Amino acid sequence: MNPRIQAIMAANHGLVTRSQALAAGLDLDTIYRHVNSGLWTAVRRGVYAERAYVESITLPTERRRLRDRAACAAITVPFVRSHETAALELEMGILLPRKAQTHVTRHPVVGTHNKWGVKHHLAPYLASQLRQANGFDLLGPARTAIDIAREHGRPYGVVAVDSARQMGASVDDLWGVLDDMKHWPNRRLAREAIELSHPGAESVGESLTRDVLEEIGMTGIETQFEITDGVRTARFDLRVGRHLFEFDGRNKYVPASDGGLALRSVDAILADEKTRQDWAHGFHLGMSRVEWDDLFGPNRNYLKDRLHREYLVTCRAFGTDISDLERFRVRRSKAA
Repeated sequence: MNPRIQAIMAANHGLVTRSQALAAGLDLDTIYRHVNSGLWTAVRRGVYAERAYVESITLPTERRRLRDRAACAAITVPFVRSHETAALELEMGILLPRKAQTHVTRHPVVGTHNKWGVKHHLAPYLASQLRQANGFDLLGPARTAIDIAREHGRPYGVVAVDSARQMGASVDDLWGVLDDMKHWPNRRLAREAIELSHPGAESVGESLTRDVLEEIGMTGIETQFEITDGVRTARFDLRVGRHLFEFDGRNKYVPASDGGLALRSVDAILADEKTRQDWAHGFHLGMSRVEWDDLFGPNRNYLKDRLHREYLVTCRAFGTDISDLERFRVRRSKAA
């Protein structure tokens, strides 16, 4: 391949625009030949990448980020990345909406319009809200979380605010962003997301599981409940009374060589989970487990019924008071 094209792709996260390719010495026939032969693929009209590179990207978040980068490469007016487009570059944990859109914010003009799959938010922002990630200008975690909450509501906003807090944004930072949005659309949704957020949520799945518990009316939800007997120490995603709720993400069972988190066999992981659960039962704690597919569609209603039922079984067996566990608890500081 033309070394100048290779240099452009290396500097632009694997992408090259048609105008860049032409400026580097290729003609249109060569570009079309690269696409027709399968050497290149059009990530977006007029924006290309090597097909092998595109096919190597398998995670939904990474594929979405590639499409966003291609869309942004074609924009010719000044902008900064925002909403979930910024969140993906910041590596915030977010729940992706079904309708994929690239989001950019432009200042100082006001308004919003959609063009070819890109939503242009014509809105002001403060210089203090700007960040850089992967060589791109974008809005930081607090502003991005508030924008997602206003754009998509719950649970997207709660997940994004949880993630921003996990990354170090304080509640005051989030309220400060919202205070600068007097009379902006859907401000109420952002306020709700802040009020429902928790500092201890460590993953999208945990945030969504907590959202289910909120829906069925559970209160006093604690995140990252940790206990020790001096030999074994274990931390659990969520606790209400004497009942624990654990989210089982898909990645924990996928080998690290395939992009997951598993460093051992699935059998070994499952055996360790059973030992851990039995150990928790020894403290007279019940447990429910939640998987990704439980959280959506018709499964969500079944999940709510199951979690409520399992919680009540624990309440009948062991009550709700945990004062006897105080000497076993591990206390760690959490983000504000």
